[in-house]
This record gives sequence, C-alpha cells and structure tokens, in this order.
Amino acid sequence: MENRADIEQYRHAVRPFLTFRQGSTEKEGKMKMKSVQYWGPGDIRLEEIMIKPLEDGEVLVKVESALTCGTDVKTFRRGHPLLIKSIPSGFGHEFAGVVAKLGKKAQGFEIGDRVVAANSAPCGKCFYCKKEEFNLCEKLDLLNGAYAEYITVPARIVEKNMLKLPEDLSFDKAAFAEPLANVVHGVERTDIKPGQTVGIIGIGPIGLMFAKLAKLKGARVIAAGRNPLKLKLAKEFAGADEVVDLNKYPNPEKIFMAFTEEGKGLDIAIECVGLPSIWERMFSLVRPGGTVHFFGGCKSGSTVNFDTTRMHYGDIKMISVFHHTPKYFRQALDLIASGEVDVEKLITDTISLSEVEAAMEKHINGEAIKFLVKP
Repeated sequence: MENRADIEQYRHAVRPFLTFRQGSTEKEGKMKMKSVQYWGPGDIRLEEIMIKPLEDGEVLVKVESALTCGTDVKTFRRGHPLLIKSIPSGFGHEFAGVVAKLGKKAQGFEIGDRVVAANSAPCGKCFYCKKEEFNLCEKLDLLNGAYAEYITVPARIVEKNMLKLPEDLSFDKAAFAEPLANVVHGVERTDIKPGQTVGIIGIGPIGLMFAKLAKLKGARVIAAGRNPLKLKLAKEFAGADEVVDLNKYPNPEKIFMAFTEEGKGLDIAIECVGLPSIWERMFSLVRPGGTVHFFGGCKSGSTVNFDTTRMHYGDIKMISVFHHTPKYFRQALDLIASGEVDVEKLITDTISLSEVEAAMEKHINGEAIKFLVKP
C-alpha cells in the first residue's frame, strides 16, 4: 500500500472483515489469530489463540511486517528477564501494520491507519522519567508478540510511542524503526564527531547500523567481524572505510592501530557483541582520551576485569547505552522515511510465521542478518 488509493481501499476492506470476525462473538472473546508463542528456551510454537478484548486506550494492529532481532534470538536460546513476563508469551517486537480495532478512549488513530509502534513506552512520572532518562523508566511498559496476525498495543504505547507512517513508506522499512532507534540513541550519547575514527566490533544488524550512522556523522569507520555476509554488508550497507575480517586477524589490536591517525588508536570503540571477553579487550583499541562504548549486553551475572591504570591515566571514557526513548524512535522513523538509511539491505529473506523457529536456528548458525516475517 504505497499510495492514498491503496490506503482507502484497505480501510473499506478491513471494516466488514472485522465485523464478520467479531460480530456477536466479540463479547465472548472468540476472535482468534495465529501467533508464535514462547514456551521456554528453544521452545516456540505456532498456535491459534484467542485475541483478548481491548482495554481502554488499547489498539489492535494487523501485523503486515515483522522482523527477527538479535534480542529475540537470545531470548529463544536462554529466555529474557524483562520481555518474557509469563509463559506462554507472545514473541517478537519489531513490526508495522494497520489499525484494525480501537479500544474505548483510544485517541489519535483511526481504523485503517498505517502505523509503527515501539516495543515500550515510559510512564513519565517515576524518578528517572522526571530526569528525562526515559529509557530507565521504573515502569517501562514493554510489548512483545509481533510474530502473529495481530498485536494488541498497550494504551501507553499508543499514546506515546505509536506513529502513523508516511504514505510512501512501506511496512517492511517502517518495521526497522525500533532497532534503529536504539542505535540513534547510542550514537547521540557517544557524541560522534566529523573526522573521528570509529571502530565497531560485532557487525550484526545493530553494529551495521552503528557503522552507517557513524558515517552519516562524518566519521571514518572501521568495522570488524567474522561472518562473510556481515562483512560484505559493512561495505555495501554501512559504507565502512575499512573492514577487518577477524578470521584473518584474531588479535585485531595491531591492524586497528594501523588504520588510525599516527597509530595512536581509535577515537571511539563500540562493542556490539555482548561478550565479556570482548568488553575487556576494547580498551586496547582506543587512544588516550578516547571513548569505549559497551552497547552489546552480556549475559546476566557476567563480570569483567579492566586495567585501571590504562583507564585512569589514559583518561578513557566509558559509556553503555540501553534501549531507546520516544524521541529516538521518531528520529529513527525519519531517517528511514528520508532514505538516509536503506534498511531493506539488511533483510536476508522473507518468511512466514511457520518458519520463525527455523529462522532462529539460522541466526544462531550465522546465516542471516534479519528475516522479514509476513503473517
């Protein structure tokens, strides 16, 4: 649906469909959908489940495009302390679609609107929200369940973090707004400046987007990884100035230094893997006065050891940025809509709901960047 005529046609089509599906059975809670349900590590199932009646302010969205994510892969392998609140649970959190039904008091949207929603929204009232540190909200309302025909968007996310799509923006592209929002947040907080040399270890979709945005900031970018598919995209998607194959250079310190001004080291080093062993090595890549950004989240309970002399006397700054905020979600959608970030290059293949488990396995085997899920 890339134009107004298509949108209006969909609006006319969706109303009778919903009336037929709900009708007299709505109060009985008998509207059903296909949904990938998470039952535990390594255990996801495509099931037909009931769609719960909407509460005040909620919106039911027909999912048109969803994306696989590294966080989903980690959840599939070992669970997640925040995203999985109960078992079974919906699965997946990057999506775009069409408003199919409005709960009472839901405002700002109409049936048929093309939308993208973030996977969270802050409360606006807690200690951290009052300091405008919205990503740290004590009552962050999280959303999961995008691998399904429909998803119910909570009232707070509808109010603060669901956006209408520009008429010429596809669902496939819009679904990238959430992962890109994390990177927009990370790049701004890292304060990348034109002319700086930025090194990125780990070039999955997040690392690739970091490389792309660093280039847009005017930095010289060195991207390092092991996967041939990702190494290729570091050039084709991100436009990295140098791409380091860690299969050939398992100890990258020397080659990184060779690519920096006077061999002093990186201005900024960004870790996008989430392994303690790599966190510990990041300090050897930056120059005195440089910045190390630990973006990749490690497994719960992980610990690391740092050389305090190197940190203190080298005046090295450390930063670790978590999640996004409504501000960065909007900025991400703008970057996608403008064409500055050609996110579709990150799509490995298009799959159905029945193929999500196989997609998780392909991610684990390093055979994918992101899968586009079409319910």
